[in-house]
This record gives sequence, structure tokens and C-alpha cells, in this order.
Amino acid sequence: MTFRLTLVAAGRSSSRLGERFGDDRPLDSEGRLAAERAAPGLLPLAAAELRYCSPSTRSRETGDALGFTPLVQLALRDCDMGRWAGRSLADVMAREPTEVDAWLGDPRSSPHGGESLHAFIMRIGGWLDTRPAEDHAKMVAVADPGVVRAALMYAIKAPPHCYWNVDVRPLSTVTLTGRAGEWRLRVDGT
Repeated sequence: MTFRLTLVAAGRSSSRLGERFGDDRPLDSEGRLAAERAAPGLLPLAAAELRYCSPSTRSRETGDALGFTPLVQLALRDCDMGRWAGRSLADVMAREPTEVDAWLGDPRSSPHGGESLHAFIMRIGGWLDTRPAEDHAKMVAVADPGVVRAALMYAIKAPPHCYWNVDVRPLSTVTLTGRAGEWRLRVDGT
């Protein structure tokens, strides 16, 4: 049994410089406008039998703006960043440079007291591997960029440190086909 899952990266909630760990802000005006513009091209994905989204505000708003009416999946939440939640990378680097270096260099470390990168990737992979195994089922999930990266790392069995080498732009899509432990990746574009 195989199925197809298209991941849609949530729209923008802030500029790259304004991003914060565990940020749950809604779509900003640019993000909302971009989602509305992308909706006609992505609307065919709304025909999927199952439509999911991360619990973040921007993922839910993106799913609604695209006409998906997605169901929130708590397992698709972004990485738990512990005490760094709500802070910018620049702020954390200024106050805890050694801890940031450890976090970036060792996928099993969690100096922030939250989830390690390895644990995050495995959590997302566990969700992926437990999707319904109906033959040719079609699903769509709107998720935060980090969740999309984690799913890609798991699906292609890439080492966790490769996570940092993948850039997921708002509203970009990627499709995974297959079944538990046997995934194929198709890049759809932005």
C-alpha cells in the first residue's frame, strides 16, 4: 500500500530577521497576501482525502487561506525549543554561544531543555510512518518550515546534521510517496 502526502510550508509570519524559536504569531500581511495569491494554484490539493496542519497559528491560517480546512495534528508541532522559545537566534547567541554551538553541532543535544533535533526528526517521522496505509490515498499537510525539513530528513534517511542545509520557503510544496520506511521525494516547486 502506498500513499501520497504533499507538504505545504506555512506562510510567512515575520521577516527572516524577526523569526523566533517557537514563534506562534499569525500570518503577517505579506504572508496572508501571498497565501491568497497562491490559493488558486494549490486549491487542487484540497481534494485530498485527508487534510492536516501543524497546530501553529500561521499553519492553521495558511491552511484556511488555501481552502484546505485542515485538521490540526499535534504531532506536527515544531521543535520544542525549551527555554529558548520566543527568543531570536541572535539573542540566544549573545547570551548562550556555547550552548548554541552545541545545539548546531550535535543533533542529539538539547541545551535549551527542549527537544533535540534528532528527537524532533524522529517524532515527525513517527507521524509520517503511521499515516493510513490505504492504497493511493492522498493527503496534504500545511506545516511550519522546520516540520517540513524534519519530514524530508526522515523520508530520505539523511543524517540529522543535513537538516541545516535545507531551506524551506513559505508556501513551497514537496510530495512524499510510499509507505512506512520506504519514501520517495518529489519536489514540486514554489
